[in-house]
Amino acid sequence: MALLFAGLAVLGVRVHGTALARAVASRILCAVAVAGSCGDEPALIAAYGTEVGGLARDHMPTLAFEAGSRGVPVDWRSCRRTACGDGGEEGLVRRSDAGLPVTAFVHVVDCRSGGREATTAAGADCSGRRSGYLYLQYWLYYPDSATFRGIPIAQDAGFHEDDWESVQVRIGEDGSVDQRASSHHGYNYRGDEANLASDAGIGPLRDLNEALGARPDNGWGPETGLLLVSGGSHAGNLGDDRGSRYTPATSVHLIPLDPIAAADRTAFAVAPPWLKKAWLDPEAEWTD
Repeated sequence: MALLFAGLAVLGVRVHGTALARAVASRILCAVAVAGSCGDEPALIAAYGTEVGGLARDHMPTLAFEAGSRGVPVDWRSCRRTACGDGGEEGLVRRSDAGLPVTAFVHVVDCRSGGREATTAAGADCSGRRSGYLYLQYWLYYPDSATFRGIPIAQDAGFHEDDWESVQVRIGEDGSVDQRASSHHGYNYRGDEANLASDAGIGPLRDLNEALGARPDNGWGPETGLLLVSGGSHAGNLGDDRGSRYTPATSVHLIPLDPIAAADRTAFAVAPPWLKKAWLDPEAEWTD
């Protein structure tokens, strides 16, 4: 702290009073902090710029977990076991039982006029319907997936280690905001009968539902700001009621995934986000 004040003096900044001195020091330290010290904004802005970094923070939805479930999304670099990725069964959940913060990883695909050139140069698809949109992808990691957890007769059916799910936001140049969530093999909006074909990965039925207007186009629908997470499989839908077990959007720790993905060599049981089609094609129809 003394070195900080000395630096200010060299720059000709006169600091009067302890309260003001601490305030100035706090602002300067926060400006160079990593995510988790003064919120996520410094790291998000460093990765994506002031505007997009702010939008990534603003559009993170609240997470609503199925009653009785235990899993919460965590940072795989700190936890890849169910024991450290489980949290409380009820109420407000900000951390796992092991003390790890509820975490989402951010990936951005900017297909607007100002960002399209750099985005396509990085290999992403901004053609056709994608043009003019900013896509914010929030990737959630769970140490395992167990679709039939709690059903003794199912035993290990539907189980695999490592689980990546996502909720995605699409922002139009006209200010419109849409959302969709990964759910088993496809992308869903509301959890109703119209989404069953996507959940089961039945392409022809899904296409028929969309053609008849029974299901929002490719899983997109108006932003609700609330992701409903099913127990076991962690499949998602968008909703309005957070229920009895939830993590507020402002309490979800956000980490830019792009700089991590470039160097990560972790062996996952399922494809990580940067190896999925949606990483480069934000309108991808399938989750693999």
